[in-house]
Amino acid sequence: MSLDATDRKILAALQRKGRMSNAELSEQVNLSPSACHRRVQRLEAEGYIRDYVALLNARKLGVPTTVFVEITLQGQAEEVLEAFERAVRRIPDVLECHLMAGSADYVLKVVAENTEDFARIHRQYLSRLPGVAQMQSSFALRTVFKTTALPV
Repeated sequence: MSLDATDRKILAALQRKGRMSNAELSEQVNLSPSACHRRVQRLEAEGYIRDYVALLNARKLGVPTTVFVEITLQGQAEEVLEAFERAVRRIPDVLECHLMAGSADYVLKVVAENTEDFARIHRQYLSRLPGVAQMQSSFALRTVFKTTALPV
């Protein structure tokens, strides 16, 4: 199915405020509440809307430090990649893990309380990941902007 302009308006509005009522959403996209509800259900069923979540404040939760970790593995064999990916999924402080093309095999996004906490995460988890040949960590000094909204 292709998306029309109204579908795109619905997706954009829900990305800004996922908890709005159907009445509020229908008013924003200029549809009747029932037509709007049917469209949202269709967008959910077809997988355009994957989930609804609450975005939490990392600073309030005591993990304001973001670290990007580039990891190079010892090899590219499928079993090496699978073992690494299984292990990294179990690290609670890792928010994202991306298989990369380029100099690093993976890039991780890790949150921590501070540099000492990251040292603990590194010691307890990252240094024990299977197949790792090299690791380089970069601390984010400031987040210029951050969004979860995809262009629609």
